[in-house]
Order: sequence, then structure tokens, then C-alpha cells
Amino acid sequence: MPITRQISRRRVAVFGVETVLVCLTVLGASLVHGQLDAAMNGAWRVVLITFVCELSFYWNELYDLTVVDTPSEVVIRVMQASGAAAIAIALAGALLPSLLIADGVLLTSLLLLLVVVPSWRLLAQSVTQDHRLEERVLVVGTGETARMVARQVERQRDFPYRIVGFTSDPLADPDVRLGGRVLGHNNELDALIERHRIERIVVSLSDRRGTLPLQQLLEAKLAGIQVEDAATMYERVTGKILLDDLKPSWLIFSDGFRVSRTTRALKRLLDITCAALGLVLAAPLALLTAIAVYLDSPGPVLYRQERAGLRGQPFTLYKFRSMRLDAERGTPMWARDNDDRVTRVGRFIRKTRLDEIPQLWNVLRGDMSLVGPRPERPFFVAQLAKQIPYYMERHSVRPGVTGWAQVRYQYGASIEDAIEKLRYDLYYIKHQSVAFDLAIALDTIKVILVGKGAK
Repeated sequence: MPITRQISRRRVAVFGVETVLVCLTVLGASLVHGQLDAAMNGAWRVVLITFVCELSFYWNELYDLTVVDTPSEVVIRVMQASGAAAIAIALAGALLPSLLIADGVLLTSLLLLLVVVPSWRLLAQSVTQDHRLEERVLVVGTGETARMVARQVERQRDFPYRIVGFTSDPLADPDVRLGGRVLGHNNELDALIERHRIERIVVSLSDRRGTLPLQQLLEAKLAGIQVEDAATMYERVTGKILLDDLKPSWLIFSDGFRVSRTTRALKRLLDITCAALGLVLAAPLALLTAIAVYLDSPGPVLYRQERAGLRGQPFTLYKFRSMRLDAERGTPMWARDNDDRVTRVGRFIRKTRLDEIPQLWNVLRGDMSLVGPRPERPFFVAQLAKQIPYYMERHSVRPGVTGWAQVRYQYGASIEDAIEKLRYDLYYIKHQSVAFDLAIALDTIKVILVGKGAK
């Protein structure tokens, strides 16, 4: 939950309450075992156990309220998270016994968590699903963008929005796909706001000339009703930028897309420090990977390929070779599912991301950053830039070893995938910060451990 993103109050509330609950369960378990004084005197142990439990909850998606929205899902994920936390704390305690409060406290704490957290979640869900606590939203427009944004709003559980209905152009034919959800015409906003107790208006009109009820929207705004465009709502609830019907003026005048010199300097300092440290710590793994690649198939251990970097300038990217030497002849090709060009060792190092260790050298050289849009080959960049609006804007920052699109979306191998990843890349560029980078790095570790995204 990077602080630069628009975090939902629900998610913050859940995280805050559960932090307190975990602390209380540890103290309660200490009281049961007669070790409350020891727990209070060694408060850092309680903080450590709480941190490990919360980290485990995060890695098990318990703070993605859209994913975890049923009682059974909550119970299953709490059990998985508690088990993982128990193993981590037990292993740490075996290495450093001073980390543990007393015998039995950890087990009792985890048993209490299995009761307390699901009970609290069920109570919270029963409260947050009450329609009386949701913000009533009216969508001005009935086009494809309006319908898509409405679907995204209704699909998520992080923000308390309820789509009440839509308004249409008086001269347009009724949209049968919306059924009875069209409440009236755009020029009837005043009456519709009062009749349906509207609290937020989302404007989604492809052509606003002569159809946008400016005076009524202005009056609604001055009356305290939130008024925003579809792109802003979509960005908030999805964590990506809406490209459909996106106007250049939105990119120019919206907040974000600005990084201070201090942030740029700090980001570069972290890149150099982490890349240098990573190369040293990963040296044994890199050596074993190089030997495995050499023994598995003929050809060089390292693979060099031209990629488009900052401002589209080409650079040479380094990876451990994961495909056959004759994998590509002539026209460049995207990687495919179950690609038969990938070697046995290549499939493993791609899944574990070991093939990307040499890219730390690219980070040291300044070709790349640790976090940023994935660098693409110039051949594909030329193709995609012709077909996808704003595609070249992703080159306004250094490409990254990992990035927001990589942790949020699968490996891209088509025009449609490139469009979806661009939505995430533009969101990252708009909100980039050191805090956001750290959150993406944490997500990357989770992605590697579960083996998502590699081909």
C-alpha cells in the first residue's frame, strides 16, 4: 500500500485494526501463560511478531478486499497466513531464542488469531456492505467507457461506491444494454440528484461539445457533490490509467507526472546501492546459474539484446541465456506460453527470475532502474507506438528490472497485453516515488515466490 497511491479508507482501517488485534492476541497469550510482564518488558518482541503476522497477511492478499470478500476465503487465507507466520517466527526463534517471549505463547497467539481475525472480518464486511454507508454515484454518459468504469467500480470492494444509474444524451437512442439503469437525460441532472440522493457524479462523454450540462454540474459541485471524470474514477479503483477516450489535456493538467530532483537523486542512489549489493550477494547464485546454462545447451552463457531505454535511446540488456541458440531467426518474436524455444534450465531460471541477475549491471551503468516500465525491443516499440496512443510516454523514465505492470499483470505477448501493461506503466510514471518503488519491490518478492508471470 504505497503512500503515494490513492489508498482506500477501508483498506487502511482493516490494516490498522488488525495491527492492534495482533498485538492484543500476543499480549493475551502472554497473560494466559503468565508471561505478561516479560512481554511488556520486551515490547520489541511483540512488535516483531506483529510485523511478521501482518507481512504474512499482506502476502496472502488479505488486504486486497476485492480478492478476499467471502467468509470462507477469509478463513482459508488467515489459516495460510498464520501458518506461514508461525514457521517464520519458529525458524527465527530457533536461530535466536531471545526473539521468543516464552514457550507456548506463539502457539496460543496463532490460535487466538484464527478466531479473532475472521470474526472481526465478518463483522467489518457486514457493516461495509450496508448500502446506507455507500456513496451513491451517478454516471453521466452511456458509452463503452462509461459502462467499463461502472463495471470496475462494482467489481471492487476497496471503495464504498454504489452505481445508482446513468444519464443519456436526449438525442441518442436508448442503450438496451443498460436496461432500466438509465435514469434520465444529461439535462435533467438537478432533478436526478435530488430524486436519487446522488453524492458523486462521474462524467464520461466522448464528445462533450453541446452535450455536457456545465451549469448543472457547476451547481452540483458548489452544493458539495463530488464531480470528476471517468479517467479519475477508473485510476482510483484500478491502479492504472484509462486509455480509452483519454484526452492529452487530462495528462497535462492532472496531478502527478512530476518528480522532484531530490526524489530522482534518492532513487538513483538506491539503485546503485541495491544493485551493487545485489551483485555481491547474488554472486554464488549467478555462478551456479552460469554453470547450469553452459552445461544445459550449447551457446554463450550471457544473452545480449538491444532494448529501448530512457527517451527511447537503445542500450544493450544482459540476461542469462534461457533459449536455444537458434531461437530467433529473422523477424523478432514475442515469447509464448509453453514456448518450445526455452531450454530446460531456461524454464527454471525464468520462473525464478535468476535469468535477470545480470540486469543489475545495467542498473549500475544507468541504463535501467530497479523499478520502472519493462524495457521493450526497438522493433516492437516501433510497431506498438503506431497502434497504441501514448505508448512512447512510457520511455519518459528509466526502464526497470521490475515494475508496477510486472507485479500487477501477466507476461505481455500481444497488442492487447501491451495496452493493458501501458495502463499500469503510465500509472507508475504518474505516481512514482521511493515509497511506491519499495512497495513494488515487496510485491516482486511475492510474485517470484509464487512463480507468477514468467514464460
